[in-house]
Amino acid sequence: MYFDEIGKEIKKARKGKKLSQAELAASLGMSRATISGIENNTIHEIGIRKIMSICAALGLEILVKVKTGRPTLQQLLEEQKNA
Repeated sequence: MYFDEIGKEIKKARKGKKLSQAELAASLGMSRATISGIENNTIHEIGIRKIMSICAALGLEILVKVKTGRPTLQQLLEEQKNA
């Protein structure tokens, strides 16, 4: 999963829990702008602890996997769809 996909999943989970960005941010001691930046992939640097906190609050988990050398057809189609 790429960083922009993480933001999309966070946004989807937040909305599923009927939380505003401000409500989620306040519950985690973060700014609403930080949550917005993560969701919209406009934040340039973010610490893993913040991502972990957000994911934990929303019932998401972070999964690490080995990156393949070449993209799969599915990955290329997804990239094209998201472009």
